[in-house]
Amino acid sequence: MTQTVAVLGAGKIGEALVSGLLRAGQAPADVLVTARRPERAAELHRRYGVEAVSNEQAAKAADTLILTVKPQDMGALLDELAPHVPADRLVVSGAAGVPTGWFEQRLAPGTPVVRVMTNTPVLVDEAMSVISAGAHATEEHLRRTEEIFRHVGRTVRVPESQQDAATALSGSGPAYFYLLVEAMTDAGILLGLPRTVAHDLIVQSAIGASVMLRDSGEHPVKLREAVTSPAGTTIAAIRELENHGVRAAFLAALEAARDRSRELAGGR
Repeated sequence: MTQTVAVLGAGKIGEALVSGLLRAGQAPADVLVTARRPERAAELHRRYGVEAVSNEQAAKAADTLILTVKPQDMGALLDELAPHVPADRLVVSGAAGVPTGWFEQRLAPGTPVVRVMTNTPVLVDEAMSVISAGAHATEEHLRRTEEIFRHVGRTVRVPESQQDAATALSGSGPAYFYLLVEAMTDAGILLGLPRTVAHDLIVQSAIGASVMLRDSGEHPVKLREAVTSPAGTTIAAIRELENHGVRAAFLAALEAARDRSRELAGGR
């Protein structure tokens, strides 16, 4: 039997999920969207043929509710939804730092909740989505969630206790790579290359290295050593990176991101 999916608060990530569902063969009639602004709802209907409804209508009609609003807006959304969500609905939250227990306390007893931390490459179908089950979520609920998010990238399951670490590593992860590309582009300019040339060299190198990491099955140390000739240019650069504590800086940065995710969860 076809499941009806509703994406509530369909911003960029919500729209990416809608697009992925439709490309995977889900009928537009089985996808509902909600949006704060009427013009945004009308745009999604026009672009994808899906029905734009109210949050209350979505809660009553859909088998799976995917909540993609910002964490600070989740309380108001739950206040609106809670009276209309039957206990057999699957509720999927994409809000960083908001534990499943917070939803379970506000919804009907026994409502299954699954927590997902995805990242911005969802917009190009290359997301890393980290999935955790709430107290009432079964294997079926986890499979349904994975099926949705696999249309826009890869998925992995972790205990909810590891969600803060996953947020630090992959939720925020794209920003670290963008910062690295920015710094390397500036270095290329310093070395005399035009900005566009430096950018293209770095981006393609990053893509190639990522594909090798994903597809070769080799440990990153082995891949790095394959580039690092004795007394060559690469080892000279790596020595400087180690002298400047780049590895230690990444460890400290990820710990800080993990701790901040915990603080946000505690603040709720």
